[in-house]
Amino acid sequence: MNDQSKPVISFDDFSKLDIRTARVTAVSDHPNADKLIVIDIDLGTEQRRIIAGLKPYCDPESLVGVNIVVVTNLEPRKMRGLESSAMLLAAVWEDDGQRQVTVITTDNKVPPGSAVS
Repeated sequence: MNDQSKPVISFDDFSKLDIRTARVTAVSDHPNADKLIVIDIDLGTEQRRIIAGLKPYCDPESLVGVNIVVVTNLEPRKMRGLESSAMLLAAVWEDDGQRQVTVITTDNKVPPGSAVS
């Protein structure tokens, strides 16, 4: 089923994404934004930083030590002065008119940097 709000892409296009697991090592408030948090992640072979608009939707400290799913090969992007060098995946939906967001995590202790396919 295709929502039609986004185009259908080929498998080749999808396979260009580098989706991996990462372990959250630290989370802090963004110094220049109310809704953004700074997430430090371990990808097994390197450390990176993600800037995400999650503050209204979760307790940032609850993410520390959790394995999340990230896209690692997006072009880095500055967000309010800090660079984000990956993008975490999250489920987003409406419940009684309120936006809900849940970060995609793994059930098991998957090694950081493991490929997701």
